[in-house]
Amino acid sequence: GIIKHSACSFELQFALERQKTAEKERLFLVYAKQWWREYLQIRPSHNTRLVKIFAQDENGVNRPVCSYVRPLRAGRLLDTPRQAARFVSVLGYERAPVIGGGAGKQEQWCTLLAFLCSNKGDCEDHANLLCSLLLGFGLEAFVCVGTKAKGVPHAWVMTYGIDGAVTFWESLTGQRYIHNPVKPDDPPAVEQPKALYPYRTIGCVFNHQKFLANCQPSEAVEVCVFDLHDESKWKPMSGEAIKSVCSPSATTALPPFPPLCASAIDAATTSNELELQLRVLVAEHRKDLGFATVWDDQLSYLLSPALAAYELERTTGISSGNEEFQDAIRRAVPDGHTFKGFPIHFVYRNARRAFATCLRSPFCEEIVCCKGDQVRLAVRVRVFVYPEFACAVWIMFACKYRSIL
Repeated sequence: GIIKHSACSFELQFALERQKTAEKERLFLVYAKQWWREYLQIRPSHNTRLVKIFAQDENGVNRPVCSYVRPLRAGRLLDTPRQAARFVSVLGYERAPVIGGGAGKQEQWCTLLAFLCSNKGDCEDHANLLCSLLLGFGLEAFVCVGTKAKGVPHAWVMTYGIDGAVTFWESLTGQRYIHNPVKPDDPPAVEQPKALYPYRTIGCVFNHQKFLANCQPSEAVEVCVFDLHDESKWKPMSGEAIKSVCSPSATTALPPFPPLCASAIDAATTSNELELQLRVLVAEHRKDLGFATVWDDQLSYLLSPALAAYELERTTGISSGNEEFQDAIRRAVPDGHTFKGFPIHFVYRNARRAFATCLRSPFCEEIVCCKGDQVRLAVRVRVFVYPEFACAVWIMFACKYRSIL
């Protein structure tokens, strides 16, 4: 009878928890509706702004957007915020599948676990993960919801500097943009900053503790002032209300975020395998065209520094080591010979698919199909691994041949 009794009390406990959770969710929904009514009273046109309070997860559960973000520390797997941005950008991009008709964007967000397990996701999933990692690195980060060109809905990340400086982070590319708002009231003679970012409008920003809707007269990003403490520009939701359903202790919250896993991919082995497969593909392709193929191993090796420099530049924005690379190539290419190189970057490890994509570029096709006197070909692959199964794959094809004047 004891076992039965404890099972019974467990059931009861569980039912009470569920009831408490449902009540908290109900109260939050009541609050959110009231908050939305107030937001519309400021300006009726607000109803067209992208103010997203709830999002459906992969199980069809509607959750407050704030619950998709929380500070995430990467342990020793990522060292800097910019490296975190690079990692998120090499996770695969895939639009959420649209079920049934309707031209609207299908709204399905992924919980972090689902996103990392499938190794690919939509822009919101990338933005939520990047925001979580930047919060983990001690930055004040928010996910921004708005549109890019042609009114396409989009999500990206913003960090708010202690001095009020605003930086946008594009989670699909890892690029960063400084935001300097245009001041429409300035006289025409005053030169205005030119927006380099792809974002057009912004409806709201949120993180694990805050949710703010844009209530400035214009929703255009370029004129937007990110003074988040000014309630005449940004309408906040109650932090207490958010905490009741989104804090890790809230029973309604998502399960705790899984820690990131170290990469299981061996970078050197994978690089070698891809390189050998590409050599076979190039030789077959040339054979079909009636050309012989002679590989230059030394020239192939000399391409390594360039690939390392490209990845470093993508991560840090700093380019270095180009002088040595140029010098080595000049020495390897004798007088009267021509050198051509073509670098390209992928986030998958499929040689055949990569080669087919490369051949669509006229520059690459010119190198792979090079004919002439003393033609030597080179290819170098460098796989850079990141946590989980994310990786950046750089490939460089090159050739040298005797120039016929």
